Amino acid sequence: PAARPQLRIHSAPAPARGEGPRNRPGTDQMGGGSGGRGKGMPRAMAPVEEVDVAAVRYKPAELQAPHLTGFPLRAFVWLLESPLLGPLVTSILKKQNNMTQVRPSLPPKFSFFTRRFRRAHRGFRSCSGAEQMLQHTVIPERPMFYPEYPPQEPERGVVTLGDDRDPVDRVEEALSCLAPYDPSGRFTSADEKNPFLYWKIRDFAYAYRSGITTPSAVAELVIAGVEEWNNKKPPMPMLIFFKADDLRKQADASTKRFEKGSPISVLDGIFFAVKDDIDCLPYPSKSATTFFDEIRPVEKDAVAVSRLRKCGVIFIGKANMHELGLGVTGNNPNYGTVRNPHSVDRYTGGSSSGPAALVSSGLCSGAIGTDGGGSVRIPSSLCGIVGLKTTFGRTDMTGVVCDAGTVEVASPLTSSVEDSVLLYSALAGSRPMDKLTLRPSLLCVPNLVSSENSKILQSVKVGKYTEWFHDVPDNEVSNTCEDALNLLCSTFGCQIEEIILPELEEMRTAHLVSIGSEAFSDMNAHYQAGRRTEMTLDTRASLALFKSFTSADYVAAQCLRRRIMYYHMEAFKKVDVIATPTTGMTAPKIPPSALKGESDYVVSAKLMQFIFAGNLLGLPAISVPVGHDKQGLPIGLQLIGRPWGEASLLRVASAVEV
Repeated sequence: PAARPQLRIHSAPAPARGEGPRNRPGTDQMGGGSGGRGKGMPRAMAPVEEVDVAAVRYKPAELQAPHLTGFPLRAFVWLLESPLLGPLVTSILKKQNNMTQVRPSLPPKFSFFTRRFRRAHRGFRSCSGAEQMLQHTVIPERPMFYPEYPPQEPERGVVTLGDDRDPVDRVEEALSCLAPYDPSGRFTSADEKNPFLYWKIRDFAYAYRSGITTPSAVAELVIAGVEEWNNKKPPMPMLIFFKADDLRKQADASTKRFEKGSPISVLDGIFFAVKDDIDCLPYPSKSATTFFDEIRPVEKDAVAVSRLRKCGVIFIGKANMHELGLGVTGNNPNYGTVRNPHSVDRYTGGSSSGPAALVSSGLCSGAIGTDGGGSVRIPSSLCGIVGLKTTFGRTDMTGVVCDAGTVEVASPLTSSVEDSVLLYSALAGSRPMDKLTLRPSLLCVPNLVSSENSKILQSVKVGKYTEWFHDVPDNEVSNTCEDALNLLCSTFGCQIEEIILPELEEMRTAHLVSIGSEAFSDMNAHYQAGRRTEMTLDTRASLALFKSFTSADYVAAQCLRRRIMYYHMEAFKKVDVIATPTTGMTAPKIPPSALKGESDYVVSAKLMQFIFAGNLLGLPAISVPVGHDKQGLPIGLQLIGRPWGEASLLRVASAVEV
């Protein structure tokens, strides 16, 4: 029998820097589309193993949607929610953006006809418009309802932490994998002039142990900082719930431990924020709505929070976010829109807007966010910090509002990769159900002080899909990221390999249908009970769109999940990580009219352009700041890793940061 076709890494010359996308001869992005069909005949995608990847042509996404605020937005939402006009409006929107009806493979009794159809039309490449996408499309792959992977090869140069060990022990083990701490240059007198430097976790730990300061003293600075930001014009509402007395109580307990010479861990006395969709006593979890605490009371800490609390972490409060996590700008009329510390007239990105702003402003060392559609990586990129999105199932989601979907994880935001390693070592650990179904690899971190470290970095191959990489509105973003990759290679000996990732538009659609259907399912009972009138206008617009997805749409999206998972795993046979810009643009401006609500799907699409693989396919990914544009706005580089490959990802990210 013939050998199973493998994904081939394209070796043709890449476009010149900044040149933009270039079409190649061969198949369209669907990899085996078929045209010329008779009336009523569905389109049939070729089985994924038969797709000639080297012939795939990259096609930039063309999205169309109105930018609405104020009365036009209110009227638009009324139309979407109208029983008569709503289906028509959503249908037009989906057709304009190639989100048309999808269907999984036909039952076995029809397989004979679909095989004849594929043979009859093999090689025909003239499909256009919506027909290139998913309308009346037969997808031969079976659905994959969770991102499940076969057992992975062990990572090199790592230290195993163990899922079931105490978080304190895991953090201590991770600490031994970092370069020896050097306080020189980190602490200066008030008269010395130095550039702004974030205090890392080990800076605080050193300062506490050496008597430079105490957790209680830092708490007073945090309280003053929160009040200062809240009183600015315009205000900076980074926290939804904040209790100064509770913060002082936690800090006092930590200070007493240091006075006795018995701190719990290196995280003792370190200040962290928690996104408002993660349970953290004594606060409610509203997901930045005005009502969610009425239908979902908080009885105990989320598992992620309890693990950090065991390590002595001090929680400053519940951080602001895009309502229900259904947006990537951070716009929130309920509690005020969080503004970017680098430029207060711009968005932070979302939905973890408050966590990113708190870390970026220096008010806390880290935060826990959630990432179902780039919600940790996007704000991290726009705010110039590090955002790690773990493999789906790597962290226990018990106690997180959105814990029933297939794309969401709880993950850390920090000011440095070093701090991400420490925070990840405390947070990680799969819940028992996920251990059985997802078969996670051993929990480990990179040993950055190992003699093997430099050799491992020299062997790293970074995958880059150049046409996609440079398909951004402003080439300053992609060029800065490319410069960072080139510096990584020249400094550490890594290699860049050109790759092709087919069906990127299908991945975008499959992710939207998956997260949208799951989000609407979670909210449906409350939506139908009339709670939708208490939600913000852009949330209502999103839910009205999600409501239009059918069960066939959802199953077809899961068929695409399996298909696109195959393409990425074939690429990972050739490369160790895949690199992209984190976002397609830097922080967008906040229109004055948007403070009471905004719908801008085009901007959202630019912000989400490169994030889908991490969520739909469950892959780990990290955003690392690599520079600024001409306006001084941060630019982030995203690295995507193999499933359960967080340690390898953190190793490369650490090298990029250096």
